[in-house]
Amino acid sequence: MSKVIISTEKAPAAIGTYSQAVKIGTTVYLSGQIPLVPETMEFVSEEFRAQAVQVFKNLSAVCEAAGGELQDMVKVQIYLTDLGNFPIVNEVMAEFFETPYPARAAIGVKALPKGAQIEIDGVMELPSTN
Repeated sequence: MSKVIISTEKAPAAIGTYSQAVKIGTTVYLSGQIPLVPETMEFVSEEFRAQAVQVFKNLSAVCEAAGGELQDMVKVQIYLTDLGNFPIVNEVMAEFFETPYPARAAIGVKALPKGAQIEIDGVMELPSTN
């Protein structure tokens, strides 16, 4: 099975040696998204909630470019520089997902690229091979 590289201008361009996502069959592996606004490649805000919202918007854009939607994600990994923001992540995630929710991990880290407070990556399973 060949891999398909997913790329969209509606999400931030890669800032390193990676693709926004890679599709193998009906499975899409999404690279980590941080709260960059695609048009400016600058943070949406220094406020945590705004950063979390932007990350989910970026993930959604990549999901759509791959032929799916955020709700098709089956696993998300959330990296936080402050686990005290975990309740806010739950609130924001509930705005973007409906039940059943994807499997999830939340991991506290010392630092993230460009000084972001949150990064999320994950796996999406498409309903068909599109």
